Amino acid sequence: MLPLLTATQIREADNYTIAHESIASIDLMERAAKAFVCWFINHFQDKNESITVYCGTGNNGGDGLAIARLLSEHHYKTISIKVARLSSKTTDDFNINLQRLLSTQTIITDINSGEEFPTENGTIIIDALLGTGLNKPLEGDYKRLVAHLNALNKTIVSVDIPSGFFGEEEINIENEAINAAIVISFQQPKINFLLPEAAPYINYWKAVNIGIDAAFIRSLNSPYQLIEETDIRERLKPRQRFTHKGTYGHALIIAGQPETMGAALLCASACAYTGAGLTTACVPQSGLIALNTLQPEIMAMIRNDKQIFSENDWKKFDAIAIGSGLGQSEQELNILVSLLKTYQKPIVIDADALNLLAVHYGLWKYVPKNSIITPHVKEFDRLFGSHRNWWHRLQTARQMAQEHGVYIILKNDYSITITPDGNLLFNSTGNPSMATGGMGDVLTGILAALLAQGYNSEDACIIGNYIHGKAGDELALPNLATVVLPSALIVQLPQTMAKLMA
Repeated sequence: MLPLLTATQIREADNYTIAHESIASIDLMERAAKAFVCWFINHFQDKNESITVYCGTGNNGGDGLAIARLLSEHHYKTISIKVARLSSKTTDDFNINLQRLLSTQTIITDINSGEEFPTENGTIIIDALLGTGLNKPLEGDYKRLVAHLNALNKTIVSVDIPSGFFGEEEINIENEAINAAIVISFQQPKINFLLPEAAPYINYWKAVNIGIDAAFIRSLNSPYQLIEETDIRERLKPRQRFTHKGTYGHALIIAGQPETMGAALLCASACAYTGAGLTTACVPQSGLIALNTLQPEIMAMIRNDKQIFSENDWKKFDAIAIGSGLGQSEQELNILVSLLKTYQKPIVIDADALNLLAVHYGLWKYVPKNSIITPHVKEFDRLFGSHRNWWHRLQTARQMAQEHGVYIILKNDYSITITPDGNLLFNSTGNPSMATGGMGDVLTGILAALLAQGYNSEDACIIGNYIHGKAGDELALPNLATVVLPSALIVQLPQTMAKLMA
């Protein structure tokens, strides 16, 4: 996994690399600038494009000066540089890069406090005003300049982080920050890039490797981690010869009402396609025809309003998921209570089962350790109270996962698995085409199948989130599909898994 660092940890990693590679900080800055330019020239190939680099007077500005010089060396013909001299402070590396640039006779325009901003003719703006060291909202001339740049409606490419944007801690959407079309971030994305409140400021980001010491980064033990494909390849277990359906477990899906059988069918089908040896759906009698018609491989466990379930009903199953389209009546509450009080293995709890848990909070004491709950943001807030922002939500999730000994998958673009030991694992797959009803039911079925096959809860969360998003990517991205339906994603799952296990 790729550790995601705070601004303080990033500085520690930079300093460690400088000390242990015997490299000067100016040379590390040059390395970062080259990584930025390498990505830039592969994506902005018209060398007649007019580019303006806006630089502050700190190290982010130093990066910008080095980038401008390197772009000039790559024969970009129209490069202008504007230095925001809105502070009397400069860094040594900024000054060195400024001298290097002056020797090329490049024209540099200074922007001084209180002045009108110069006319901007560039079609691309490179934002190198302020870096990760910012620790308070923009004000004064910096705030005015950033608002001016945003109003120009140009393509803005930010160096490492959009100026004014915080890499971690709370995001206040009322604060002024650069609205970047692209952010080319050094070494890894910043934590807040992966939260929904980043959307107004970052349309797309790319992390480029600048050679920071990877072993030292891992030694910092950041609780924030980004899941990568190698993590999945290491965890997925290919099927072996001489195995049979019993090898891959028996999963039970407790889901559906007459009017919400679609959720039950999607969840149970996803479970079967993800590889559970046997899948049983506990559904109302009225759903039996639909179940048999759609997926005859799935067995049925019929429930009715007067039925009382006991430990004997649950104990034969290797994994159980509950909640998709289940309903929240007294009957469904009784099923949930029976399950929680008698089933000792981890359970996947979603949708209506989460809503019942939010109302009957005392049931938390019966939730088996290492169970997995999969709330979207509204379900999360119903469970744990309203939150000001996503950063606040993450801190609550850490506390609740540790307190209850469960895994929480907080669903969003980068769905986050919060572990009982307090780690936050961001998934790196998925796309907006998957934003359609039923996708959460599919994820629940995937998780149940993985638990049934013997994966532990953490691996089930890591693999489940990844293959769910990856299957969506494989359907959407090559075909430029605007919508991926859950039923299509389910059928894609075996192929996605096979590619990852190849």
